Amino acid sequence: MSAPRYAVFGQPIAHSQSPRIQTAFGKAHGIAVDYRAIEASPEQFPAALEAFAADGGVGANVTLPHKEAAFALCTTTTSRAQRAGAVNTLLRKGERWHGDNTDGIGLVRDLTGRHGLDLRGRRVLLLGAGGAARGVAPALLDAGILELIVVNRSPERADALIDAMSEPGRAISAYWEQLREQGDFELIINATSAARGNESGFSLPLSLVNSMTTAVDLNYGEASIPFLAWARAAGCRNSFDGLGMLVEQAAESFQQWHGMRPETDAIYAELRAGDALLVTAD
Repeated sequence: MSAPRYAVFGQPIAHSQSPRIQTAFGKAHGIAVDYRAIEASPEQFPAALEAFAADGGVGANVTLPHKEAAFALCTTTTSRAQRAGAVNTLLRKGERWHGDNTDGIGLVRDLTGRHGLDLRGRRVLLLGAGGAARGVAPALLDAGILELIVVNRSPERADALIDAMSEPGRAISAYWEQLREQGDFELIINATSAARGNESGFSLPLSLVNSMTTAVDLNYGEASIPFLAWARAAGCRNSFDGLGMLVEQAAESFQQWHGMRPETDAIYAELRAGDALLVTAD
């Protein structure tokens, strides 16, 4: 039988930092980790995942654009994956996949632990309603935020995300065209991929920002540049990319696969030191 294998699936995926992160975690714990990046189109993904399992695959991460498809392919899922309707972490159990979503807890741990933010009582604006947004929305609500406003270019997807949260009055959807009417926020999160390959600019109403606003892009590397540039120009108190979230969600995945939670500061610092070379793929 093949040795246990792990992988990250996505499209594009060639520049993913996940193999580097998981290998570093394994080295720190004396575990030889066979973790690879596998590119698959949405049409190819189900077959690619089954071929991976047949070749000894026992665990996987899932990134754009497959998180919602991965949820549908799981026989069992955690409660947080069910709330999200999206999966980013897979564990093989017998002949079937078990799914979890570690994005939300990864984001919360990065913001509260690494950056020292208190999320309680904050009004939060979430831009986007795809797999990334679905992954973080439940964890933000669980962290004690006051209100979550979700806006998306396709309002139907924002409505579906809000319905899944089952928090009427606290989690609300709005039209993108209504952004100017939403007041100001202490936390603005970009969960869209609109900036990928487009550095021409990111425009949002300045009225969204107050003296306490933190802006977070779930992307990292070049894809986070336009939103974070807007955040600095708008006068946000803090602005962070998604690199810390990437590392923290990876640690959650590693713990599920290997039964131990790795320390994250060393690999985060290593990746941060190479900022200029990072290309978003997770």
